[in-house]
Amino acid sequence: MNKGYTIFISLVVALGGFLLGFDSAVISGAVNGITTYFEMSDWELGFAVGCVIFGAMAGNISAGPLSDRFGRKKILIVTAILFTVSATWSALATGYVEFVVARIIGGVGIGGAILIAPVYIAEIAPPKLRGSLVSLNQLNIVIGISVAYFSNYFLKDIQGESWRWMLGVEAIPAFIYFLALFSVPRSPRWLIQSQNLKKAAEKILVKIGGKDYADLTLSEIERGMDKKERKGTISDLLSHRMRTIMIIALGIAFFQQITGINAIFYYAPTIFEQAGGSTDSSFLQAIVVGLTNLVFTLVAIRLIDKLGRKPLLIIGTGAMAIALSMATFAFYKATYTLTPEAISQVNSEEIRTSITSLQGNTYSSQKDLTNDLKPLLSEAQLQDFKRNEAKKFISINATLVLIAILLYVAAFAISLGPVMWTLLSEIFPGNIKGIAISVVGFFNSLVSYTVTQFFPWELSNLGPTITFAIYAVLAVLALLFVMRYVIETKGKSLEEIEELLFVN
Repeated sequence: MNKGYTIFISLVVALGGFLLGFDSAVISGAVNGITTYFEMSDWELGFAVGCVIFGAMAGNISAGPLSDRFGRKKILIVTAILFTVSATWSALATGYVEFVVARIIGGVGIGGAILIAPVYIAEIAPPKLRGSLVSLNQLNIVIGISVAYFSNYFLKDIQGESWRWMLGVEAIPAFIYFLALFSVPRSPRWLIQSQNLKKAAEKILVKIGGKDYADLTLSEIERGMDKKERKGTISDLLSHRMRTIMIIALGIAFFQQITGINAIFYYAPTIFEQAGGSTDSSFLQAIVVGLTNLVFTLVAIRLIDKLGRKPLLIIGTGAMAIALSMATFAFYKATYTLTPEAISQVNSEEIRTSITSLQGNTYSSQKDLTNDLKPLLSEAQLQDFKRNEAKKFISINATLVLIAILLYVAAFAISLGPVMWTLLSEIFPGNIKGIAISVVGFFNSLVSYTVTQFFPWELSNLGPTITFAIYAVLAVLALLFVMRYVIETKGKSLEEIEELLFVN
């Protein structure tokens, strides 16, 4: 068994996961820069950040059929090109529309990479190594998120438009990925199943595991092809016997995103600035968020087959509800005081002059403050104040906010983050698994987009207290859903799970 070669192939392909994670998180550091440069409203900002998910949906839908036709390797090469083009174009964009188009292109790469990279690794890896090698892709996603936060921190002080460097630096690992993919072989299973190229597949399998391994794997592939099981269709997902499975799948997919995880990853520095932190401290705290996500993802990988799926989900969603309640409480107890020192730090002279009449006033919420400001400021000035200046007047327990966010991310990383994809791979029958995961993944992306689109508007118009309270309630509902509907699949064969779930 040539374990080193197999690991090398998997690491190269899993670089797609790194790019996926990096692309998802790097925008967090660019939010303030792009908002100012493109003069965005809250809705435009939400769309500019979330539009990448539209691309991911397109990638989800198209990558599977295209990889069946042209091969896993070629589609992965295309995703590397898309990541490179997106990073370069978004960094050079001079208009809002072209910036959005560049982001959507990157989203297509994300949608393709998240689907095809683990499929390729699973097809190339020997059974004894498959679980750990496929998990490299999920681990690399989390590493990519952490590296993006580090990258943003070190690039934030570049003179001029630092956001361009933050977004453009992704082109470097993307181009390396493009070149490295030419060193990996085509999937032997795809070569046989789609191209009937048995000799080419055998050569690759011999290099991976030797002659005996190649012979055994070839016979397994051919035996699988002999089974004439009817392929499932979308209409099958709506059948009575699939009802329990679809409730679990769609429910977990819904709660994984609606509880706000991408709002945290995409807007981490913005949230910490809302808690009164400086730009430096906000970017540093985002790094800590990324590292927490990484550490607890490793914990989840270790515990998922020991504790089980459902216990991790119960612990995680319960802790998420507690964490979000802590953040809600911290912002609820915050006060806003218009001190002379804070007023002097307001960037706009017009706003500074207009609010001087309120000097010395203290408010129990951002909403109360903005209500008093409405007669004094124009609509544009009020929007600018809520987005950029309100944080200068806040008095809040910032440590409690940081602890709450870190607890939330840790809880997500051991539960809804990795467990959802594990459950989806287990609960659907083999003949319908591909189309079912695509449908559920599409729904999951749609919910993710909704959260990302609304979050800037929620912060500006509802305020952080109500925003985090909404997510806390949704986390409680997620906990109740898990306790009521999710079954434990640990230690059960796929056939046992199927018997447990199917409504006869």
